[in-house]
Amino acid sequence: MKIPNLSIQQLLDAGVHLGHKTLRWNPKMKKYIFGKRDSIHIIDLTQTLELTKVALEKIYEVVKNNGKILFISTKKQASEAIADLSKETDQYFVNYRWLGGMLTNWGTISNSIKKLQKLNIDLVAENRGFTKKELLKMSVKKDKLQRSLGGIADMKKTPDLVFIIDTNYESLAIQESVKLGIPIVAILDSNSNPDGIDFPIPGNDDARRAIDLYCNLIKETIVTAKKVSPKIEQKSISEKKEKTDKKNKTVAELDREKLEKKFSTEGKETLN
Repeated sequence: MKIPNLSIQQLLDAGVHLGHKTLRWNPKMKKYIFGKRDSIHIIDLTQTLELTKVALEKIYEVVKNNGKILFISTKKQASEAIADLSKETDQYFVNYRWLGGMLTNWGTISNSIKKLQKLNIDLVAENRGFTKKELLKMSVKKDKLQRSLGGIADMKKTPDLVFIIDTNYESLAIQESVKLGIPIVAILDSNSNPDGIDFPIPGNDDARRAIDLYCNLIKETIVTAKKVSPKIEQKSISEKKEKTDKKNKTVAELDREKLEKKFSTEGKETLN
C-alpha cells in the first residue's frame, strides 16, 4: 500500500476538526468549514480525509523518485516535531526562523552554510591556536547559524516539495516556494490563507496530537516510498561499469581489426 490507512475517527481523536474562534477565521477557508460550535469553527473532516490522501500520494511520488522534502514550521508547537520527522526520514527542515532568501537567494545561504561547516571543523580540531575569547565568540556564532541553517546544511539544491504547518507563520517561505514553482503541502486551519497552496490539508495546526498525527502519516509514507525508490549510487556504479565494459570492448574490437588488417596485408604481400 502506497499510503497509510486513515479514518475520520482518527482525525476526530486527534482534534483535527477544531478550528479557531469564529472571529479569527479567514473567509477564504469557507469551503473547508463544516459549521461552528460554541463560537469555534468546525473543519469538514470529509474533505480533510480526501485531501490528506492526495497530499500523502504526492509525498510518496516525490520520495519514490528520490526527491527531497523541506519541512517548515517555526511555531513552538510544531518545531520539535518537524525536526524529528526530517531527521528520521533523511529530509530537510527549518524550525527556528525563516531567513529571507533561503530558497530564492541560495548562493548567499550556501555561503552561510559553508561558514557553519568551517566553524564546526575549527571548534573540534586539535591545536586550534585560538584564545578562549575567540573560541567563545566562534561557539556563539556557530550556535546561531546551527539554529537557523542546521536543518538544511546538507541541502545541495532547492527541494522537490515543501511541507508547511501554519501558513500564517510561514508566509515568506510560501512566497519563495511559489516564485520558484516548488509544490507546497500545507496544514490549513480556519484562520489560514490557502492562496498558493498546491496540496491543502484542512485541519488544526496548533494541537500537539493533530501535529503528531500529520507527522506520523508522513513518516509512514516516506518509509514505504523509500523501499521502492531506485538506489541512485548503485545505479550510477552499474551504469559506469557498463560504459567501461562497452569502452573496453570497443578498444578490443579495434585492436582485433588492426591485427586482422595487418596480417591480411602481410599475407597478400607474401603470396605475391
